[in-house]
Amino acid sequence: MAAAEPKPPAGAAAAGRLARGCWSAFWDYETPKVIVVKNRRLGVVYRAVQLLILLYFVWYVFIVQKSYQDSETGPESSVITKVKGITFSERKVWDVEEYVKPPEGGSVFSIITRIEVTPSQTLGTCPESVRVSNASCDTDEDCVAERLDMLGSGLRTGRCVPYYQGSAKTCEVWGWCPVEDGASVSQFLGKMAPNFTILIKNSIHYPKFQFSKGNIEHRKDGYLKRCTFDEVSDPYCPIFKLGFIVEQAGENFTELAHTGGVIGVIINWDCDLDLSASKCNPKYSFRRLDPKHVPASSGYNFRFAKYYKVNGSATRTLIKAYGIRIDVIVHGQAGKFSLIPTIINLATALTSIGVGSFLCDWILLTFMNKNKVYSHKKFDKMADTPASEPSRQDSTLTDPRGLAQL
Repeated sequence: MAAAEPKPPAGAAAAGRLARGCWSAFWDYETPKVIVVKNRRLGVVYRAVQLLILLYFVWYVFIVQKSYQDSETGPESSVITKVKGITFSERKVWDVEEYVKPPEGGSVFSIITRIEVTPSQTLGTCPESVRVSNASCDTDEDCVAERLDMLGSGLRTGRCVPYYQGSAKTCEVWGWCPVEDGASVSQFLGKMAPNFTILIKNSIHYPKFQFSKGNIEHRKDGYLKRCTFDEVSDPYCPIFKLGFIVEQAGENFTELAHTGGVIGVIINWDCDLDLSASKCNPKYSFRRLDPKHVPASSGYNFRFAKYYKVNGSATRTLIKAYGIRIDVIVHGQAGKFSLIPTIINLATALTSIGVGSFLCDWILLTFMNKNKVYSHKKFDKMADTPASEPSRQDSTLTDPRGLAQL
């Protein structure tokens, strides 16, 4: 009788089954099990969630946000400005060369509307301003000689002298005299200022899309010499009256001219480059930029001096200027159809529709009366039993009443 063949080791058999299982899993196709639950309320919730998600992506993501486009923000921009007009004060006539600072015509410039002039200042000794801290005194002992106050007008001499007017006394200083508040004269330049015209020439470029455009209409009939900006009839005539800019910013011109302030001219270039270039137009808006309701920092002023010689002595006229500073700010965004963001957002939309299934599954497993029946049908639980024992799987797959009553 032939000898019995030796059985392979148990470990080798297990490894063989594992290898066959892995090979089968590589080639086999798997699909999730679909269970139809006949429940009208749950079906309405499911379709409503899907409809809301679909509306969100179609209306907001694709129509409002234009997420099918590739976009670029912050265009390259250049700004050139030019102011024209004359005005007068109590003492003289002022032209552009005097009331516009700086004169280069950049994106930030100031139009002087009021000045406080301290004429004929020379280097010498005089009373310190009463507005300087610790400047008031009664005797010379209250004034420390050679003390330099960073907020003062000069170097203290150690003497206590009468002030320019009244009975007050302040410490004497060596510097440009008389000091600013001792002999200043105020002049208002704002009578004709609302009629000043400001040309704002702006050109933008979006390098990603190689798109460029300007805010001036190309005409050769002297159009710019006779037009002013109108949003409807003359959108490509960027000539604004100063009074119009202040009015659009919601400010009172007379008050602003006396205290000074900062007005922003915002040019927005939002361009849909899927349309023609004529649809890409600048939009202008105006608003005050400095905090006018904070007394410590409201208003706008600066100082400058004009130097000359009188009888060989250095002399200057100090001018404290109040004015309206114009800041031209350019921003925008351009978009154009691109396949990559379109595919990404479509895939996101299709994936998000599955939220409806997740929500309804959670409702079924948590709140429905037959949640255990649904869980029993939804998830197959198989125990790792020997091959000789009968499997319980068949008993779990039959349900005479089951989900039909959900």
